[in-house]
Amino acid sequence: MTWDGFALRSQFPTLQQKVNGHDLVYLDNGATTHKPAMVLDALQRFYEQDNSNVHRGVHTLSQRATVAYEDARSTLAGFMGATRPEEVIFVRGGTEAINLVAQTAALEVVGPGDEILITAMEHHSNIVPWQMLAERVGASVKVVPMDDRGVLDQAAYQSMLGERTKVVGLIEVSNALGTCNPIKAMAAQAKAVGALVLVDGCQAVPHQPVDVVDLGCDFYVYSGHKMYGPTGIGVLWGRYDLLAAMPPWQGGGDMIETVTFEGSTWAAPPARFEAGTPHIAGAIGLAEAAEFLMGLGLDHVASLEAELLAYATEQMSAIEGLRIIGTAPDKAGILSFVIEGVHAQDLGTLLDQQGVAIRTGHHCAQPAMAAFGLTATARASFGLYNTSDDIDRLVQATRRAVGMLL
Repeated sequence: MTWDGFALRSQFPTLQQKVNGHDLVYLDNGATTHKPAMVLDALQRFYEQDNSNVHRGVHTLSQRATVAYEDARSTLAGFMGATRPEEVIFVRGGTEAINLVAQTAALEVVGPGDEILITAMEHHSNIVPWQMLAERVGASVKVVPMDDRGVLDQAAYQSMLGERTKVVGLIEVSNALGTCNPIKAMAAQAKAVGALVLVDGCQAVPHQPVDVVDLGCDFYVYSGHKMYGPTGIGVLWGRYDLLAAMPPWQGGGDMIETVTFEGSTWAAPPARFEAGTPHIAGAIGLAEAAEFLMGLGLDHVASLEAELLAYATEQMSAIEGLRIIGTAPDKAGILSFVIEGVHAQDLGTLLDQQGVAIRTGHHCAQPAMAAFGLTATARASFGLYNTSDDIDRLVQATRRAVGMLL
């Protein structure tokens, strides 16, 4: 496949603008991605033609909306290799998905003295819910260490797994470091001691093919807005046998089988976990984003972004005083760095004045930053519409900013 990043960029209306008098170079894809025209068209088409509630009406609009909503579920099941659409639960995003699991399936298996195992590079959304659960039931959260490259200590991980390990939460691709973790092997080791395995795939699904069955995990979560879809929508995938045994998380309409004042019974998954009116347009838009990615080929996306990362690493490393944070041999398209004597926020501000958008701060990964003795980094994260010219603009803007700050 011949990749024309410039032609691809033309499908993203947001990128067709100037910022502070410069053509926009958007390198903050780890925080959120822009939306191709086909996703925006799907959202507009739903609201203009099919807007209605789902599952509850016999009229034509409601039936069309229901078909589109459930077709979206089927599309996303195929996108991630799920065995059946009913394993796809629509949520607001990865954060909500992890909280759902922590307060249902995990709550039923974690008790006093038990252990929840996570890693040193987790996003806050895969730390805080487990801390809340541990405090509630008297369990403890254990942390797998990493080395100064941002690579997990696999020997330590294996030694920390034991009969007290009830849940293992693993990030597939670090949003702060770019590290790609060996999820399949780690999931198998956790399953060997009987632990539930949840994988945070928010930074994986936009960049590489994902097959949840092949990974061997129990739950897999991701957010739509990081994979060129709408905000406020995401997916919790779970093995159907687990979902069917889990209690509901929220009560309300559409998640019930029967309701009386004496008591209620629950609908089967996925409805059990989708109380109230869902983000119908968001689900439809997310499925369109998945179609977009599958049409491009995620193997090709991964290859493109690997080339961008290699080029950016080479070019940025030549800047005096710059140190890359996260140098694992297996990385996704994320380049975090610090520059001696330069505050990350000052750098980000000066880059923005030149039309280059990056992220600065702790990236919702304060423990990972602390492991490197830092409070913040600058982060350039790449998407499928980025090109080598964008990297050149980043390098030029960074050199200019450093010259102004030092």
